Amino acid sequence: MEIVLIKAAQLILSLSLLVIIHEFGHFILARLFKTRVEKFYLFFDPWFSLFKVKKGDTEYGIGWLPLGGYVKISGMIDESMDKEAMKLPAQDYEFRSKKTWQRLLIMVGGVVMNFILAFIIYIGILYAWGEQYLPTANVKYGIEVDSVGQKIGFQNGDKILLVEGQPVEDFHKVIATVILDKASTVQVERGGQKVDVNISDDDLALLIKSRGVLSFRLPFDYKVAKIAKSSPAKEAGIKAGDRILGMGGKKYEYNDQFKSALKDSIGKKVVLNVLRDNKEIAIAMVIPSSGLLGIQIDQDLEKVFEFRTIKYGLLASVPAGISRGFNTINDYLKQFKLIFSPKTKAYESLGGFIAIGNIFPGAWNWYSFWNMTALLSIILAVMNLLPIPALDGGHVMFLLFEMITGRKPGDKFLEYAQIVGMVLLLTLVIYANGNDIFKNWAGFLNLFK
Repeated sequence: MEIVLIKAAQLILSLSLLVIIHEFGHFILARLFKTRVEKFYLFFDPWFSLFKVKKGDTEYGIGWLPLGGYVKISGMIDESMDKEAMKLPAQDYEFRSKKTWQRLLIMVGGVVMNFILAFIIYIGILYAWGEQYLPTANVKYGIEVDSVGQKIGFQNGDKILLVEGQPVEDFHKVIATVILDKASTVQVERGGQKVDVNISDDDLALLIKSRGVLSFRLPFDYKVAKIAKSSPAKEAGIKAGDRILGMGGKKYEYNDQFKSALKDSIGKKVVLNVLRDNKEIAIAMVIPSSGLLGIQIDQDLEKVFEFRTIKYGLLASVPAGISRGFNTINDYLKQFKLIFSPKTKAYESLGGFIAIGNIFPGAWNWYSFWNMTALLSIILAVMNLLPIPALDGGHVMFLLFEMITGRKPGDKFLEYAQIVGMVLLLTLVIYANGNDIFKNWAGFLNLFK
């Protein structure tokens, strides 16, 4: 439960920051063009608000429904659907009285601020922490794959050489590169030979839906760091600090070989060879149906692999952070295109607040928090640019139509378009969060046990 609360706190803080920055973009440009802003709210406030204060013409507040936020701009058809105000004669301070290019800038202000925020965060991350990654060439023991990876054609011990004929510098970007570039082949080294693993559309669909398909292979070293409550390991008497040497007197070269042996022993009574206080002892236990012991092992990866670390000074961090921002935008646009691909069925992986919350770590980590916030800022900006009424992109679409044709859409048309857009967005929210609940139903129920 503690992990859930930490993830939820990070999600709420991140989204609150993004919403405030986004709405401030609309607010500051509206004020620049002398347009009245009636409300500036974090979260929505149907029926009542948690906090509000009025300064000048603007009411600032916090709503009770944490689904975003808004600014209510006078003389604009938005989610407030204030039809009565639109029936009155237009005033100089209203949105509808401003020039088309001014209205356009007001509408793109939020998106621009989200992009700028992402760039600033990436610059700050690179300056404060630098960049560390595991070069693919340094994964010296090859890869460890799960059942999905094996089904696709990978094998434990394969060494990744090329993806679609090109090297991938960062090992952790191998799967992302395969998915985003829709790679048809991955070349690996297997038993001293170069082998092409062919990737079909069905394989891509599996990769999109799966996690942990492949990771780096580790030499066998099972030092117990933590033990889960009510786990088979705890019941058998295994303690934190123990080092598992093997099973039934058999030694293993790699961690995946031991995991495989555990799965082959499901339902059987086995004897684990354990080193405790420099003495070897035998611990008998029955391997559960999961094939897992319920332990967390402690391995210092920096002693196993040679990571690459890049440090940035203040000046160097600026172009590097901007470059990372543009690369992230490009990658997200590729992901977005996948949603509309019927072959990969990426739409089945759409998630809502649970999925977003799960990208945050279970322990508070500022490095991860800022990375996730920058990514979410880009996602929010791109999503808001979609030409859907009720989103900024919908308003931009109608304004561009007005600029090109010289004809302004009627208020009735804009009202109906706003309603259609809100229905579409509500449907998407229900679908995405329904997906979350369906995929995480067991874990969802466990929260209330």
